[in-house]
Parts: sequence; C-alpha cells; structure tokens
Amino acid sequence: METKEYTSNINCNACVNKVAPHFNDAEGVEFWAVDLEHPDRILTVEGSVSAEQVQALAQAAGYTVAPR
Repeated sequence: METKEYTSNINCNACVNKVAPHFNDAEGVEFWAVDLEHPDRILTVEGSVSAEQVQALAQAAGYTVAPR
C-alpha cells in the first residue's frame, strides 16, 4: 500500500463531506484524510490509486489537488 500526499483546495468540513462519497467508494483507496489545519490543506491517500485517479476523484466533487 502506497501513501501519497496532495495539496488541495478542500477548505472545510463541508468540503470534506462533499468529497467523501467519491473517495469512500473508490476502488483502491484504503484510507484518505484532509489536514484542514495545514495551510496547503494536505490530502493524504493510501492505497493503489494513481495521482491521476486521485485528481479525477477530487475533480468529480468540484475540487482540485496536486501532487506534493
């Protein structure tokens, strides 16, 4: 299992709730979390998903992420 980090524009708990269905149901995502305290709103994803897949999941919810 690989852990990857991304900067994001996921800014609050309501935003986290909006992306949750996309990441919770995604094949290959074992764990994910957003550090809302970090200035870059770091999204951590564990599992067997590519950076492109993570970006597509975030985009489907209306957010952007970039590999850190």
